[in-house]
Amino acid sequence: MNRFLYLSIFLAFSFSMFAIDNVPKTEDLIGESWVDEGIEMPESLDTNLDSLLQDWHIKTYRPIVRQCDCDSINPYFSEEVIKQRLASIPTVITMTYNDIVRKFIDVYSVKKRGQMEVMLGLSDYYFPYFENALEKYGLPLELKFLPVVESALNPCAVSRAGATGLWQFMYGTGRIYGLDINTLVDERRDPFKSSEAAARYLKDLYGIFGDWHLAIAAYNCGPGNVNKAIRRSGGKHNYWDIYYYLPRETRGYVPLFIAANYVMRNHKEHKICPVQMNFSTLTDTILLSQKIHFDQVSAVIGIPKEELKSMNPQYRMDIVPGSPEKPYSVCLPASYSLSFIDYMDSIPRYHSEEFLLASSNAIMAPPKPPVHDYKIYRVRRGDTLSTIANRHRVSVSKLKRWNNMHSTRIYPGQRLKIF
Repeated sequence: MNRFLYLSIFLAFSFSMFAIDNVPKTEDLIGESWVDEGIEMPESLDTNLDSLLQDWHIKTYRPIVRQCDCDSINPYFSEEVIKQRLASIPTVITMTYNDIVRKFIDVYSVKKRGQMEVMLGLSDYYFPYFENALEKYGLPLELKFLPVVESALNPCAVSRAGATGLWQFMYGTGRIYGLDINTLVDERRDPFKSSEAAARYLKDLYGIFGDWHLAIAAYNCGPGNVNKAIRRSGGKHNYWDIYYYLPRETRGYVPLFIAANYVMRNHKEHKICPVQMNFSTLTDTILLSQKIHFDQVSAVIGIPKEELKSMNPQYRMDIVPGSPEKPYSVCLPASYSLSFIDYMDSIPRYHSEEFLLASSNAIMAPPKPPVHDYKIYRVRRGDTLSTIANRHRVSVSKLKRWNNMHSTRIYPGQRLKIF
């Protein structure tokens, strides 16, 4: 009898351990159809991790310094835990929980873990710009996570539609909100000025709709499209009530914003470790009333040119086109600002003809013709977009973009372009 009792206890314990080991991992919960078929995924989710790692702030200071206990285990949290964490965020913006939000939380915490680690590191540099602008206009500081969704914190990001910069301003909207955009300068890429413009735009949108979810959606697709969705829904003013009346690319925007808030606040619990930058984020901004080239600044005061470009991404040709009539600012690490002031008169004269004339010639150089190098793949029976993408070492989203597809459905005999 005792032996039978011991055997029963052993089997029960073994079964319980088996059950623990076989708790579904988050990776298993995200299949090929990991999001609503009606959502067109934002381009920020297709950001190549290698391109983020090229940011000077990240690239220059490796290896990674980890500040949390990270391992290969990605913990799974229940619906109740995530709901409680969302509800505890101190904000006036409603942090809704539903299946769509949960799927995007899983995307950021599982499929895009590497991207999230880099963005957490970059946030040390960029978030103070966002927070200062939002605070200045009395807006919720949680809006600082919008550029995570918009651009993956890449100041040089350009969408297929031409939206540019951390906040992804279109040309017309950028000009309306006072951003200079010309051959030499694109202030949509300026972290300070674009954040100021974005805060003003968001404040205007909230003034129109009186609801943060609708204002955030309008930031993505424009107030006209949100008003159209409200009319089609019969006059409803709740984001989730007009969800299916919004453009496909906007439906995932608010859920992604909520997911970014959650994951970046709870990254330690999900074992996501930020890539740490080992340099001071203290900077100085100096107004220039003379035209200078980055090579001149680098040669005279010794600052690496790549660092200068990374801190001033708004200057397209490495030229700061300052003049007495219209001064332009240059952002420098605080450690270089005194040297810059000491040599401010010498910098514009240093090899001026060589640098500025060469740059002028570069501006006038004829553009190279585009190269359309692609092959045609004929879909076979049993193929899926995922298997085709893996076979050709590209992403599913790129296949869809190249072939103007809005879903993952394919059929035998269909011809697909692969670049």
